[in-house]
Amino acid sequence: MAHLVVRVIERCENANESAHLDLSSCELMQIPDAVYHLMRNTELITCNLSGNVLKSVSPKFSQKFSTITDLNLSHNKLSRLPEEFASLSALTKLNISNNSFIVLPQVVFKLQSLASLDAQNNAILEIDTDEAITSDNLALVDLRNNPLSRNCRRKLQNFKTPFLLEISKDVDDDW
Repeated sequence: MAHLVVRVIERCENANESAHLDLSSCELMQIPDAVYHLMRNTELITCNLSGNVLKSVSPKFSQKFSTITDLNLSHNKLSRLPEEFASLSALTKLNISNNSFIVLPQVVFKLQSLASLDAQNNAILEIDTDEAITSDNLALVDLRNNPLSRNCRRKLQNFKTPFLLEISKDVDDDW
């Protein structure tokens, strides 16, 4: 366990110089307060939290790291994102693939600058598509390898989107 603490501290120190925080594969169940403390004078550009065991991200994240443009939360155990993520106004790339999402979080569509959303390999059945998608910059939403309900799939296919929407080919389940 101690080696992981050292790893986190070292990576925070590196990020203070590079503005790229890499906390991937640190066995984190949450983002330690120490990280926010160590990073308090740094305007982060990217943050990689992939390959941990995060079940949630605290609202504090978006307050403390409000300048990030690229956030990788893949390969965790997330099933929701805090509404406060809407304030990550510089975020252009969000990776939430390989998590436990059942519904695509509505907040992702409130990210003003978001251009690319990777949500592959989750358990997403539904997307709350009735609300208008406000991101003008969205270019790609990748929902491959999700068990999207037939209704949701139909809704998405009829949905006029200015971005590229990737969904897995319809597997006919009437066998």
